[in-house]
Amino acid sequence: MVYCLGQRLQEQRRLKNLSQKEVAKSIGISASIVSNYESGERTPSVEILIALARLYHCSTDYLLGFDKIDKDRLLDVSMLNEEQRKLLQHFLSSIQS
Repeated sequence: MVYCLGQRLQEQRRLKNLSQKEVAKSIGISASIVSNYESGERTPSVEILIALARLYHCSTDYLLGFDKIDKDRLLDVSMLNEEQRKLLQHFLSSIQS
């Protein structure tokens, strides 16, 4: 297991206010596999790691422990509903180049 991967997966899931079941459904795996990733019992494939990074809007480098997220640059979207989050994500994607 890659050092800190499980911890960072769990941290990102919680920051996004997602359950293991929601994560699993989003990327097409079972909730028990998500649990195994977070506990360090299993290591995700490259494809799954990329899917998790996309879901959590972070880099694979961060998940693997090579990069740090600047917490001052994080935006708390916990008060937004799913539609509002999608609109914000679309907006942010449109201004990044």
